[in-house]
Amino acid sequence: MNSTLNNAYLSVSPEVQQALSENRPVVALESTIISHGMPYPKNVETALNVERIIREHGAVPATIAVIQGKITVGLTKDQIEYLGKKGLDVPKASRRDLPVLLSRGMDGATTVTTTMIGAAMAGIRVFATGGIGGVHRGAEVTMDISADLEELAQTPVMVVCAGCKSILDIGLTLEYLETKGVPVLGYQTEEMPAFYTTHSGFKVDYKIEDPEDAARTFAAKLACGLKGGMLLANPIPPQYAMDLDYINSNIDAALKECNELGIRGKKITPFLLDKIQKLTGGKSLEANIQLVYNNAAVGAEVAKALCREA
Repeated sequence: MNSTLNNAYLSVSPEVQQALSENRPVVALESTIISHGMPYPKNVETALNVERIIREHGAVPATIAVIQGKITVGLTKDQIEYLGKKGLDVPKASRRDLPVLLSRGMDGATTVTTTMIGAAMAGIRVFATGGIGGVHRGAEVTMDISADLEELAQTPVMVVCAGCKSILDIGLTLEYLETKGVPVLGYQTEEMPAFYTTHSGFKVDYKIEDPEDAARTFAAKLACGLKGGMLLANPIPPQYAMDLDYINSNIDAALKECNELGIRGKKITPFLLDKIQKLTGGKSLEANIQLVYNNAAVGAEVAKALCREA
């Protein structure tokens, strides 16, 4: 078992701890989607459904959050309910926020970045989420680049997602990941999915055929001691995908309002996602939920295959 389980700021549930010690598959899950992703009780319902899907695919779910000053890996149902009810009152915790939240005994909803950190501390190698952050449009002026990309460059966790969020500059995000040496793999696709849509017009580095292929690739990276993680881009199921032009027009409208209101920093993404949900009449929220479910299922299969590689 990972020696970091003794860390004073880390709390791992008995179920997750036992699974790791027995080399059984575990899939990490973030908590920002609970507190900041959607309203209560839809957020709690979605989170519990994601955990159920992972269990149905033969793996153990490990939802991660900062609870009373501890990076908690494997939330209980009551803790998920607690985060869901508190909603936006729970601080959004990225890497820079962790020292303050931990030292002050506070709560925090983990982003992709901090979920990767918690997963790595506990010894979990696979993390399923919706979409990663990336390089924002206009970043050549604002320098607005998500910490998720730096975390992928240094933390050894495979992130299963539906690409980066459509509100971002996908081309620049891929360039950044290439510079940092992060492999971007397409799950049964050669094209980088764009969150709500299966197409973006940008190619991934390599196409991955199945969970075993993904596990072998990541196992080879770990065996060579190569720093950082890996991105497995898994397209949203076609029946839930949205038209690229339709979603882009709504993103443009949301970005225009965001700029007019002077919204900056970490407030941009939640504002844009909420605005796009309203502009699409809730269709983007449903698409978001379905792609998360799909990523959870693929993440569980990859985690099982990775255990077989050990």
